[in-house]
Amino acid sequence: MTKLTNEAKKAVGEIRPALLATASRTGKPNVSAKGSLRVFDDDHVVFADIASPRTVGNIRENPQVAVICLDAAARKGCRIWGKGSILNSGELFDQLTAEYAEKNMEVKNVVKVAVEELETF
Repeated sequence: MTKLTNEAKKAVGEIRPALLATASRTGKPNVSAKGSLRVFDDDHVVFADIASPRTVGNIRENPQVAVICLDAAARKGCRIWGKGSILNSGELFDQLTAEYAEKNMEVKNVVKVAVEELETF
C-alpha cells in the first residue's frame, strides 16, 4: 500500500470535484464526479455515495478504481489508483450520513479506497 503525501492530501482536500473512474466486470468504463472525496487516513480516501448507482455497482463487480484531482488552471493535482470497498454501516458511515443529512442529502453507502499507487503533478 502507498501512503498519501502531504501534496496529495492537499489536492484531495481542496480540488472539487474529483473524477473517479471504475469499470464493470466486463470492462465497461464509467467516470463520475465526486464532490465528497476526502482523506480518511494516510492510506485511504473516502467518498459518500449520494447518487452513484453505476459507480457502486462497478466497485461491487471490480474494486479497482482510479481518481484524479486536477486543478487545470494551475496544472497541479494527483492521481490515485486503488481498491474500493463499500461500507453501509459503522462509524465512518454514520459520520458521513449525519454530515450530509444536515444538507438534506441521503448517503446510501460510503466508499473507502485503499491507495495502491499515487502520482502528484
